[in-house]
Amino acid sequence: MIKVIRGNPTPEELAAALTVVQARVRATADGSDATAAPPEPPAAWSAPDRVLRERLPQPGPRSWARTYWPG
Repeated sequence: MIKVIRGNPTPEELAAALTVVQARVRATADGSDATAAPPEPPAAWSAPDRVLRERLPQPGPRSWARTYWPG
């Protein structure tokens, strides 16, 4: 509930003030508030450095096979 404590606003002024308050409430409820928490970083499984933890095979005979079959 909103209550006018001082002054004597016209109906148009009161309607404008209520419109601003309602818009702010809707914006906060939608999560588009500027003070919202930043998004969390992606999980470690999607980190690019995880893909190349082992060294790549050196070029040479049958290096194409070592690329796909470990050992």
